[in-house]
Amino acid sequence: MRSRPGGPPSPTGYFDDPVQMAKLWRVLNAKVLHLMDLDALRRDAEQDVATLEKIAEVCDAVDIPVQVRGGIRTLDDIQRLLSLGVYRVVLGSAASLDRGLVRDALDAFTASRIVVAVDVRHGAVVYEDALDAPELDPIEYALELEALGCGRIAVTDMDRAGSRDGVNVPLLRSIAERLTSTKITAAGGIAGYPDLVELMALRPLGVDSALIERALYENAFPCQQFWCWHDPQQVDLDAFSTAKLKGE
Repeated sequence: MRSRPGGPPSPTGYFDDPVQMAKLWRVLNAKVLHLMDLDALRRDAEQDVATLEKIAEVCDAVDIPVQVRGGIRTLDDIQRLLSLGVYRVVLGSAASLDRGLVRDALDAFTASRIVVAVDVRHGAVVYEDALDAPELDPIEYALELEALGCGRIAVTDMDRAGSRDGVNVPLLRSIAERLTSTKITAAGGIAGYPDLVELMALRPLGVDSALIERALYENAFPCQQFWCWHDPQQVDLDAFSTAKLKGE
């Protein structure tokens, strides 16, 4: 991993194997794992067999819920992932292009197993794999999803995704204030503990969780320094901590 501009060198020695990384996050007390199939985001084809096998390995290796996003376009795609042990799937462009898919997925698998992504760039919903799609207002889209029975949406500021520019509290607040029952997972730009403190202020509005990516891989949280990140290769990946187990 490269050093951050203007900052100390980033840690090295991360695992290339997703299963090992999943177990490491579990050792560090992760409560839920989010897997992103990046290849599936860029292709209009069936999910790759090798990737599906790796997802199954991750689910078998940890005892916490695993959710997956990427290339999920049909009910069969959802069923395939759930059969591998995935707890929850995240629908992206397929949901924004086809409300019927959302409705059918909720009916077939329940709201606890389906999350819909609301990816926002420059004030409008964006699509990960669609061209010439209609422009959607994120608030109106969120209200549509709630009316369909969606229990959770994942709101990402795509202008900040993959960065550590800080969480977009105004965007999250504008959506959360209009919803009555749908919960929100915040994503995009989370840089460290201060962002989580800001998000806590939105908890009464239903913003009850956060998806953290780059900041964790760059040791942005002080508590990570106490968890052997200086040498992850020496961590006992089978020494699970006190994370809540599935079904508890």
